[in-house]
Amino acid sequence: MMKKYNTENKMHVNKFVFYSSAIISILLTLFMGLFPKLAERGLIIAQQFVSHYFGWFYMLVMIICLVFVFWLAFSKYGALRLGPDNEKPDFSYLSWVSMLFSSGIGIALLYFGAYEPLHHFLNPPTVSTEDKISLAQAAMAQTFLHWGLHGWALYGLMAVSMGYFTYRRNLPLALRSVLHGLLGNRYDGWMGNMVDAFAIIATLIAMVTNLGIGALVCLAGLNYLFDLPESPIILVCLVIFMMLVATFAAVSGVEKGIAWLSNFNVRLLCVFLFFVFITGPTSLLLDGFIQNTGNYIGFLLPKSFEMYLFNEEGKAWSGMWTIFYWAWWIAWAPFVGMFIARISKGRTIKEVILGVLLIPLGFTLAWLSIFGNTALNLVLSSENALILDAVINDPPMVLFRLLENLPFTTFMSAVTTVISFMLFLTPVDSGTLMIANLSMRFEGEFKDSAIWMRVFWAITTTAISIGLLLVGNFSTIQMAVVLCGLPFSIVIVLYMISLRKALFEDIKANEQLSDVNDIRPLKTVISK
Repeated sequence: MMKKYNTENKMHVNKFVFYSSAIISILLTLFMGLFPKLAERGLIIAQQFVSHYFGWFYMLVMIICLVFVFWLAFSKYGALRLGPDNEKPDFSYLSWVSMLFSSGIGIALLYFGAYEPLHHFLNPPTVSTEDKISLAQAAMAQTFLHWGLHGWALYGLMAVSMGYFTYRRNLPLALRSVLHGLLGNRYDGWMGNMVDAFAIIATLIAMVTNLGIGALVCLAGLNYLFDLPESPIILVCLVIFMMLVATFAAVSGVEKGIAWLSNFNVRLLCVFLFFVFITGPTSLLLDGFIQNTGNYIGFLLPKSFEMYLFNEEGKAWSGMWTIFYWAWWIAWAPFVGMFIARISKGRTIKEVILGVLLIPLGFTLAWLSIFGNTALNLVLSSENALILDAVINDPPMVLFRLLENLPFTTFMSAVTTVISFMLFLTPVDSGTLMIANLSMRFEGEFKDSAIWMRVFWAITTTAISIGLLLVGNFSTIQMAVVLCGLPFSIVIVLYMISLRKALFEDIKANEQLSDVNDIRPLKTVISK
């Protein structure tokens, strides 16, 4: 029989999960604070080691995940609902689409939208041509690869896995529940604790990356608008202020306010994107989106397997870009996947996967195409010195240098600074709450964790962010992401095995019950 939970509402600390993840986080903070140079050197060595010896594993996990998700959507399992067969979705299609749209859209788009294509244009992984046009096209295709199907397929896998075991097997909406297909009721033991602990560390470092990007973009905007110096002290003060606001939101737990903020952020981004599209080289941007998409499709298969064999410079480049992105997607997957699972009850597996792959992905690629092609056009047509200098010496300033070439520069720069702050708030606030909830055990009806737990993780996130920024720069945060994504990438492999096994068992049980080969309609199977 399945494990029965006490109906009385109780909540207590999950000692293994909390103490293990807290001790690792505190030791990391102390190490960076007491030995900054040694910490920077250690992160560099560790990142190089992981990229060199485990880069193949990151690449393979993302490829397998992409293939598995497409197979799942178009197989006989795609008709399964996340819930009983007659379950109706909790949200209307329009509301569901809107929430999917905002689930993975964040501050990183502002930072990388114009900067990344320019960086790949100036510093390609392999220089096989001097033709600037070809380099620009390859830069956009590489950027699309990093933000494209691989990452969203990972979110889809996490959402379907958690949604299936929660709504179809009546388990808690938790990361450990997905192991039920492999372990049965032992999912709630030490392996489940390990999964939750890995998820906390991965999400924590992903949040640190978000906080670092948000602080750098906000500081660049303040420097551009008010000539505020970009000093370490001001950066630390900005990180602390941003995290104080996010902590207040996490402690207050005002879900309606957070939902309103998410919708408002998406609307602001759409207006911002439309402004650049209309005031920029509109005809070129339309042509660019079509060609970028075509180049990406042609780029997808060979570059998914690109390991830069016999090319040490290319391998180092991949470690700082492609491997970093795969690790970053993996680190965000627990949080985003859980959110999508919560809003997708009653929808079919195929519907969830295609929704995740197509809806937010379309906006992301449109954003990258419009900002990336606008920036590349400035360089190719006029060799804009200021934007080129920013790419090399001050990446957060690239977006503001781009806005200098469009109307209403000062006003739009102020709007950009505000957007960067607001985009930071929602995922960090929700991520802090998720980490705090994973640190607790609940009996009876689920409720959010204790306030002190949320405050603890908010302070820890702030301390690690400050440490990583002071130890080096954004590249040190990238190194930490690559390291912390590795344990959870193993969990993702176990998730695919567990989900496949559970789906097969469900269909086999239904075939035995119905004595027919057609699996529709499928009955909800409760584990024995």
